[in-house]
Formats: sequence, structure tokens, C-alpha cells
Amino acid sequence: MARAAAGPVPVVVMGLGFIGQEIARAALASPEVELIGAVDTSPQLVGQPLAEVLGQPTSKLKVADSLERALGRRKGVVLLHATGSRLPQVMDQILDAVKLGVGVVSTCEELAFPFLKHPELAAKLERAAQKAGVAVLGTGVNPGFIMDRLVATVGQVCGPVRRVTVTRVVDARTRREALQRKVGAGLTEDEFFALVDKDQLGHVGLVESAALCALGLGMDCDDYEEEVAPVFAEEDISGGAFPVRKGRVAGIFQSVVGLEEEQERVRLELTIAVGAEDPKDRIEIDADPKLVVEIPGGVAGDRATANTLVNAAPRLTAAEAGLLTVLELPAGR
Repeated sequence: MARAAAGPVPVVVMGLGFIGQEIARAALASPEVELIGAVDTSPQLVGQPLAEVLGQPTSKLKVADSLERALGRRKGVVLLHATGSRLPQVMDQILDAVKLGVGVVSTCEELAFPFLKHPELAAKLERAAQKAGVAVLGTGVNPGFIMDRLVATVGQVCGPVRRVTVTRVVDARTRREALQRKVGAGLTEDEFFALVDKDQLGHVGLVESAALCALGLGMDCDDYEEEVAPVFAEEDISGGAFPVRKGRVAGIFQSVVGLEEEQERVRLELTIAVGAEDPKDRIEIDADPKLVVEIPGGVAGDRATANTLVNAAPRLTAAEAGLLTVLELPAGR
């Protein structure tokens, strides 16, 4: 096991969209890390003072157009990466960081457990990270915590697990406009399924969470089945970024079932909809003892995602080199 660096860990944020800005704010608030740079390729942002982008006082950092410029001569840096959900789209960015000797903590949902959908890319990342002597990790709230890591942690007090069900209900009115549109709010049913068919709608990472959940509970699922369906507004809904009329799509329901020899062992159910009732995170583990853990209101995704990346950075400097999952992080800080 490597030894963590003394003092705050230097970090650079890549991607200054909504979540990237939240990550930068969380890094500035953390005594465990030192924000030394920010990277974005948008012409509107490059060269701008980070303080203006974030709308809060910071050091004199300006947004750089490349990781090399942001790094300068600093060593032992961890990249807090937030540019995309699909691994093939961000693979080159992560590899470039690794080749510079920079560890990576990313919000990329498919990176949370890339061995399932992208085994060749996972193997390539593993080789590159080991060669460079750094660690790479995909994390967040979901995947990365609620429906996988937290389940595995709770399950440590159980005997052999027969079945687990995890339910997450999110009222999208409490989240950013981009997420409300990402789950199809305001669309017709035909528009909803047309975008689902193009992989342009819905939550990325639920299958990865199911695989992590199974692994963390000692189950060996050999197949995963995913379902996506619209949630319709039963009345006109206001209070979000835009009104949703009765009969239109209010959001999305997604489920993944993990099967072992055709028997259901894992069920994850995710509802993200404008006006969703009884928001919560709930874990039910059928084992000895049986456990039910519920978080009323659920974990707020945006700020919590930012915190998971920032809190993971110091742990990454003490981890073995290679491609990691959240199950390999220490449970505490």
C-alpha cells in the first residue's frame, strides 16, 4: 500500500459544467485538498478567472485549456474529472492524465465498473495506470455510493445474502434543469422512447451499480436485465425549471435485475421525476439478519457527488496503482 502525501493533496478540476463547478467549490472548502487548477475546453471559459466562473472568491487561478498548463510543475496531483458519462467518450482524457503521472477520480458513470460493458478499455486503463504508478477511480452518488458502496457496507453485518432490493426516488424539482431534461420531463411518450432508443435519455450507471452491489455482497450474478419506462404527470406540475402538463412525461423509472442461474439476486429501482412522491433511498437485504435502511428524502445528488470526488482524492494517493472501484476505498476518511 502506498503512503498518502503529507499535507493537502493538490487537485485539478477538469470540466466546469454544473457538477464540475460544484466539485471546485467542494475542493476549495476541503482542508484535505488544495485546488491548484481548473481545465475546460469551452472558448467562453478558457482564460477566465475561476472566481468569476464559480461566483465566489478564490485564489488567482484562471481556467486553462489543457491539463499540462493547469499542472505546471506540481507533482502528486489528482485530477477531479467531470466531462462525460460514457467511458469511450472520456477515455483519451483519462489516459492523457495517467501518462502525465496524475491519478484520476471521475464522475464518469461507466468508469465505476467498466469491466462489464468495456472490458478492453478497462484492461487498457489498468495497464496504463500500473505503468504510471497512479490509481484511477469512477465514483459519485449513484453509481458510487447509494446503490452499491453503501449497500456493501451495510451488508457486512449479514450472513449469506439471499436477495437485495435498493430503491431510490428523486424529486427532480430539487435538481438542476439539465437533469430534469435528461429524464424526459415535459416530453410526449413517443418523444421519450425515441430519445431512449438513441441513448440520449435516462440515468447512466445503473447496471454498473448492480454489478458493484452484487460484488460487494458476495453474490455472483451472471446476467443483468434493464428496464426503462416513462413516469407520467397525473396533473399539471410546477415548481421545477419548467412546468410539466398533465399527461406528459414527468420523469423516468429504471430498474436493473441481477440474475444468478436465472434467479433474481439483485434488484435496483430508480425513479427520477418532477413531483415524485416520497423521495428516499431504501436498502432491503434479505439475509440473517434481515436489514432495512432508509434515508428519508434521499441523498442530495449534486453536492454529494462533488464531495465524493473530493473526499476520494486523498484516499487515492494511498491506494495501490491501477484501476479501482469504490469497494476498494477505505470506509472512513
